[in-house]
Amino acid sequence: MAVVRISGPAAEDALIALGGRLPPPRRAVLRSLHDPQDRTLLDRALVLWLPGPGSATGEDMAELHLHGGRAVVAAVLAALARIPNLRAADAGEFTRRAFDHGRIDLIEAEGLADLLTAETEGQRRQAMLAASGHVSLRVAGWQGCLLGIAAGIEAALDFVDEDDVAREVAAMGEVRRKTAELHSEITSWLRRPAAERIRDGLSVVIAGPPNVGKSTLLNAIAQREVAIVSPLAGTTRDIVEVPLALDGIALRFADTAGLRDDSPDMIERIGMDRASAAIAAADILLWLGVVEDCPVHPKALRIAAQSDRIVADPAADLVLSAKFGTGMDALHGAIVALARTMLPLEGEAALHASQRAALAEVAHWLAIAPDSIEGRDMILFAERIRLASAALNRLTGSAGVEDMLDALFGRFCIGK
Repeated sequence: MAVVRISGPAAEDALIALGGRLPPPRRAVLRSLHDPQDRTLLDRALVLWLPGPGSATGEDMAELHLHGGRAVVAAVLAALARIPNLRAADAGEFTRRAFDHGRIDLIEAEGLADLLTAETEGQRRQAMLAASGHVSLRVAGWQGCLLGIAAGIEAALDFVDEDDVAREVAAMGEVRRKTAELHSEITSWLRRPAAERIRDGLSVVIAGPPNVGKSTLLNAIAQREVAIVSPLAGTTRDIVEVPLALDGIALRFADTAGLRDDSPDMIERIGMDRASAAIAAADILLWLGVVEDCPVHPKALRIAAQSDRIVADPAADLVLSAKFGTGMDALHGAIVALARTMLPLEGEAALHASQRAALAEVAHWLAIAPDSIEGRDMILFAERIRLASAALNRLTGSAGVEDMLDALFGRFCIGK
């Protein structure tokens, strides 16, 4: 099946031209679709009429649920192209129109973009939280708090005019309390893991000396031959990266060059430099080799590999043989457990970099606003609250985001 969507003031005329008459609003009706030029039968399709503003885009909309053959779709699109005032939609244009008509905000639009590219269950869950308005609802609550704080400032200013010191002090104390509470809540959101970790995947770096089984382990985790395995030291010269999903979590596994001090090969030394950089940037480190030589890393698993032929170090966190699969289930569980400590909890939304930047600006203004109270400068306090509110408006897209909208909606496919 293929769905053709028509949105805008010409949607009604287009639907009548193809189907003869409008169906009842929001009811699927079986109709014969004809080419308006020569009345050739194009398809027998389900037709929906969705008048605005109660549609996905906020405009009049029509949907044609066609049989999905390429010839059918091409014939219907060609017939639509001959109808006046119709044109093919640009990528993301339907969602852009929904945003322009207030049907969704910027946070929901970004969530929908993530949903369209989600490949793991974790990515899908996070995208759904944003696309369904979970984050937007929280932001609306913060905006309400800022309005309450602004009202409190106005009250305090009124008491100054009335020379009522006691009530002025009480009002300023209430404003300070609400500001501190809101700042605390927003900073707690800023401490949450970034959405990019979910979208792009956590980096898991496999490192250690030459010939300790790093490439064999990567192949075992990927369940295919992605890295060359050889008894010769220095076989891996560059980083070999494989994106995988474990228990719905996106991960990027990287095999690295073996680390040693005595390599005469300039290319191998470059590979070792890259391996060291990858270790420093890794979210999770899988260290194969002498336990005491493991680099300092907050999320390191020290692995005694090749247990089928080497006596395991008792200080190791895990013992395994990638060649025979021994200990692989335990490794899988340990990686997933570490990954979950770096990702949002179930039902907890994460923020993109641009969203975090806007929220950090809100936190900044809320943090310094109370300084104005110390100097009894309520006008300055009010201005800082206004700036915090403006930053929140940029978060939802209600102000100051024109420069990023084209880039965002360009990520969508035609028809969205």
